Amino acid sequence: MAAPEEQELSQAQTEKLLQFQDLTGLESMDQCRRTLEQHNWNIEAAVQDRLNEQEGVPSVFNPPPARPLQVNTTDHRVYSYIVSRPQPRGLLGWSYYLIMLPFRFTYYTLLDVFRFALRFIRPDPRGRVTDPVGDVMSFIHSFEEKYGRSHPVFYQGTYSQALNDAKRELRYLLVYLHGDDHQDTDEFCRATLCSEEVLTFINTRMLFWACSTSKPEGYRVSQALRENTYPFLAMIMLKDRKMTVVGRLEGLIQPEDLINQLNFIMEANQTYLMSEQLEREERNQTQVLRQQQDEAYLASLRADQEKDRKKREEQEQKRQEEEKARQSILAEERRLRTLEEEKERKSECLPPEPPSDDPDSVKIVFKLPNDTRVERRFLFSQSLTVIHDFLFSLKETPEKFQIVTNFPRRVLPCLPTEEQPNPPTLKEAGLSRSEVLFVQDLTDD
Repeated sequence: MAAPEEQELSQAQTEKLLQFQDLTGLESMDQCRRTLEQHNWNIEAAVQDRLNEQEGVPSVFNPPPARPLQVNTTDHRVYSYIVSRPQPRGLLGWSYYLIMLPFRFTYYTLLDVFRFALRFIRPDPRGRVTDPVGDVMSFIHSFEEKYGRSHPVFYQGTYSQALNDAKRELRYLLVYLHGDDHQDTDEFCRATLCSEEVLTFINTRMLFWACSTSKPEGYRVSQALRENTYPFLAMIMLKDRKMTVVGRLEGLIQPEDLINQLNFIMEANQTYLMSEQLEREERNQTQVLRQQQDEAYLASLRADQEKDRKKREEQEQKRQEEEKARQSILAEERRLRTLEEEKERKSECLPPEPPSDDPDSVKIVFKLPNDTRVERRFLFSQSLTVIHDFLFSLKETPEKFQIVTNFPRRVLPCLPTEEQPNPPTLKEAGLSRSEVLFVQDLTDD
């Protein structure tokens, strides 16, 4: 498991690291990480360059301008099959051959001299590949215009892409280089390549890539494969972890002969392909096991992180609740202190109690909610607010209350309102010289 390394990476980088290892099959996690860091964690660029490094094809992200495509063509076990042109038969055939020989020799000699001289005047435009996909699609379009749509399915991509797909899918790749000016090209395309048995065989057994050597992409491939004559076919497969040419077919080959030769090449290399398949399956199983282990580790890591997160949240919630309770206690203490100060202030502002023999005095007995009784004298001329302030200043009196007469039952308007900003006096309220008033607790309300 890659636990020690992944602790230093972000989650996104860890996922890219595992994905890159799955795609490339590299065993070393350090090598995977170094490769991704070299490409600034661009997984597409890293995977493409890794495949290019394994098979020797140029990188599509930073292609060298003049480097030819590289496929292993040095294997001495490459099967080569060359079809020579038929010799003339009979007197008439030899006569025609001898008559045309000097003309043919002169034509091709002058053509080669002209091309050689042209290189000094103007560089070969095919040496610079600017649109490889466009070259392939242009060839397919011109091929279908000339020979029809009944042909093997052309791979619609670059040669490098075809190599990568054949390697990834463990399939044979048949490469056809089309020589536009060759005398056997037309007959090969019509009679062999477009025959029903050949196209069925190719479509069901392999990938098929083709391009004209007059196009930059086709010319670049011809430099890599080094054909001797046309028509030219090369069979390429994954062998010893490299895309290798295992068969070369050159010359005008007939449909049945082509199928036989392709079958022979495939049978001769079947063991290599099966070996690659078994090795890839074993590597995939190892990758699956490693991925399961890594996923289990990541799941455990996420579970621990989630547990830590919940623990932190619970601690934070507990801290907030304790802080809230503490603030509530402090607020209640401030409120009670303010209430006590207000009671003292009200008590200090009360007018003095009149004597009992004062003819304008009123004796009032208050019954508090805790069943205690309080008695005090007031003047008829005093406002009902004085009664309320007196009761408010008492410790036994609830914080909020109203004063109610017994009979008839009514609430005395002791506090100012919008309708009555100045509460009435005791006399205006209709109180007698001796009264019993009830204090009703409004704190809950």
